[in-house]
Amino acid sequence: MDNLGLRLSSIFLIVLFIILCVPCAKSQEVEDEHEFTYDVNSPNGPDHWGEIHSEWSMCNQGDLQSPIDLTHKRVQTTSSLGRLDRDYKAANTTLVNRGHDMMLKWTGGAGHININGTKYQLNQLHWHTPTEHTVNGRRYNLELHLVHQSIDGKIAVVGIMYKIGRPDSILSLMEPYFKSLAATKGVEMSVGIMDPRGIKVGSRKYYRYIGSLTTPPCYQNVIWTIVKKVRTVSREQLHAIREAVHDDAEANSRPVQPLNNRWIKLYRPDDQSNN
Repeated sequence: MDNLGLRLSSIFLIVLFIILCVPCAKSQEVEDEHEFTYDVNSPNGPDHWGEIHSEWSMCNQGDLQSPIDLTHKRVQTTSSLGRLDRDYKAANTTLVNRGHDMMLKWTGGAGHININGTKYQLNQLHWHTPTEHTVNGRRYNLELHLVHQSIDGKIAVVGIMYKIGRPDSILSLMEPYFKSLAATKGVEMSVGIMDPRGIKVGSRKYYRYIGSLTTPPCYQNVIWTIVKKVRTVSREQLHAIREAVHDDAEANSRPVQPLNNRWIKLYRPDDQSNN
């Protein structure tokens, strides 16, 4: 093959690589949330997300959607999943008002978690009020989502639920930035170095199931890990999050989706401790 042929072959391979990797790059949640709403009575509400864009069709048609009710009737307790393997690090962050939530994203990632031998890089976190997941039908006040992605585009989300009580340390750091970004959708603000190791889990027990993103495009086969221990947040911090978004909604939580015969794993260490 001559030099021209080699160059053309190289260009073809590069283009093919880009085409194949675009779906991976777009497997995250949407950056701009203005096209949909959480108002169940709206034509752009949760029951109609799948009708807004063809690429969002999974929101209405998928059978592995999230969030779900973590009902004990469908829970299988096991110690084989192993402890949640987190290897996080501090990194530069920016805060974005996406329209219905506040997203904190790390530049270049902030370490990773390891699930079944696959590394998932921590890219961003955001909050939902009240919680999206419920436990035996009970809904708590706040849910934090830590969104991770593997090198081949697979998603793993760690969820932490909160009830009213003592202030949360991470939200205490974020409150001044929330106020600065209030009502300025799509604008990014540098927050500086943030260490995700400061996010307290407080328990080794967690729920694990296969679901989806809880915002469009609602892509499925997301590995969900929901920490069993419910932590605390102050009423003032909840108010600060909702005030910062200014989307005229009382909540930014997707309704619970059908379980569709899925089973939920509950990891409990062999030592039977409460931690």
